[in-house]
Amino acid sequence: MARILLPFEKKEAERVHRRNPDEHDDLYRLLPEGLQAACQENRHLWDYLCLLPLDEISVPAYYNELERSMGDWKEFNLIYPVGDGLFVHLYTGSGEGRPNYIPIEPGLTEDLGDLLPAVEQRMSGVSSKLNEAESEEERADALVSLIDKICVERQNGSSGSSSSKKGTVKKGKKSGRSDRVQVTAQQLKALKYVMVRDKVGMSVMEPMLHDRYIEDINCSGVGHVFLEHKIFKAVKSAVTFENHEDLDSYVLRLSEAIKIPVTLRSPIVDSTLPDGSRINIVFGREVSRRGSNFTIRKFGGTPLSILDLVSFGSLNYEMAAYLSIVIGEGMNMFVVGEAASGKTSLLNAVTAFIPLKHKIVSIEDTPELQVPHANWLREVAKATAPGEQKANVDMFDLLKAALRQRPNVIIVGEIRGEEGTVAFNAMQTGHEVMSTFHASSVEKLIQRLTGYPINVPKTYMDNLNVVVCQNNVKLTGGETARRTTSISEIVGYDTVSNLFSYVDVFRWDPVTDNFEFIGKRNSYLLEEKIAMMMGIPADEKWRIYNVVERRARILEKLHKDRGVTDFYELLNVLATAQEQGVY
Repeated sequence: MARILLPFEKKEAERVHRRNPDEHDDLYRLLPEGLQAACQENRHLWDYLCLLPLDEISVPAYYNELERSMGDWKEFNLIYPVGDGLFVHLYTGSGEGRPNYIPIEPGLTEDLGDLLPAVEQRMSGVSSKLNEAESEEERADALVSLIDKICVERQNGSSGSSSSKKGTVKKGKKSGRSDRVQVTAQQLKALKYVMVRDKVGMSVMEPMLHDRYIEDINCSGVGHVFLEHKIFKAVKSAVTFENHEDLDSYVLRLSEAIKIPVTLRSPIVDSTLPDGSRINIVFGREVSRRGSNFTIRKFGGTPLSILDLVSFGSLNYEMAAYLSIVIGEGMNMFVVGEAASGKTSLLNAVTAFIPLKHKIVSIEDTPELQVPHANWLREVAKATAPGEQKANVDMFDLLKAALRQRPNVIIVGEIRGEEGTVAFNAMQTGHEVMSTFHASSVEKLIQRLTGYPINVPKTYMDNLNVVVCQNNVKLTGGETARRTTSISEIVGYDTVSNLFSYVDVFRWDPVTDNFEFIGKRNSYLLEEKIAMMMGIPADEKWRIYNVVERRARILEKLHKDRGVTDFYELLNVLATAQEQGVY
């Protein structure tokens, strides 16, 4: 199994278990107030700090919450909580170009090498309750209960020589109780945590799955696990797989968690973890020379709102207002870009602009969309099982079925193949369709849609009204960021010249990192289609731009004056405004 390799030489001047976090300790007095309080409640955090070579690393700062502006820091040394008594230490200075990410959990500083086998051996004889547990919560409770029966806390466990810390076996009394393992209070806490983490949770990945600031977890083979942090971007974790056997064993366990066995004959699996996180697994060294690997795309919980994206600089209020109009009036839209550019985040965010009364059907191969509407059918393709030629129900099947369910809006998680043709047929019959697509520009999108294997007829392309290009870009300061680089309108296809025509409505300026409304007074979609749908006379169609400006001001006022950013709060505010005719 993977283990944590600390990226520094542990301080050995004093046995950490002999020290208590109190105001008389020299190290304790150096800690910031928040870190002192956290150490009082979490002894394992204090024990970790006692290991730090402070002349090399210095005392970490402590933050309950991280801010986006911290991503501009060139150097940092900080600790923050991730919940359930878990913490993370992040600091620069390794000389490798990546910050160090160290999960701090119960058991990190405890020697459980002899205790774990002793506890597991005794547990095997009294594990009926564990086998009967139906949910993860019940299984965790049963594990903790068994450990309480197997272990007994040593009364003088808070002191003593280091050799006494390894745990001993206490003979049962005449009452007939089985032999019990003697442990200190800290060892008991660590045992409970590690047993639940390894047997119910995701083992050493558990702290990273808890961490709300982690987006991706990447294991590229034997060695360190790398992470994509929302604030500090690419970081190197202390979690390490030291050999192929341990890595293969862990990958097999991941496949059991998703209930899709991975084998040498079927070495690649795409699915979701129980918490909704997306996972890709490649098993064995035959197809991956560095050994088994996996990538976990974290489930984000509450989705980002469109105002969150404005805060991050991904787009501006005018662009959000424009999207609210085209989506509210039933236009078809694709969000395109490279992998991990924020396509799904943007698609999730703009679902708040779909009228609440609409019926929505979403179709995905791995569930990532989070639509807030009550009348939402979420359909997911059945994953291919080993040995099967194709899935029993794929996205093509689901999309055909969706057309018979009378939805107002169809959202396809990502179009890759023949389901693209069905999506365009749905547009032809009046259904509003939204989707994501891997392409770097409008031209590449059209090439891929009209070419093999999707083969959308070129004359169908004008059914796609809006293309939003979302990309990872490099800013003038050298840092990378996600930006909506353009919003374009598809005008049509000329069969004579065999050319497509489209106009850019918004464009990102890489020099100023601002957005230009270049389609103002020149938008084909707003003037020729939407203005009429909104009851604006043909000779006054320019008034549609006043609607864009008014909505942009409303969104800005909600954001800056009222502090509205939460996805569901924004949805409710906009729904109320629409009912009152304000928005």
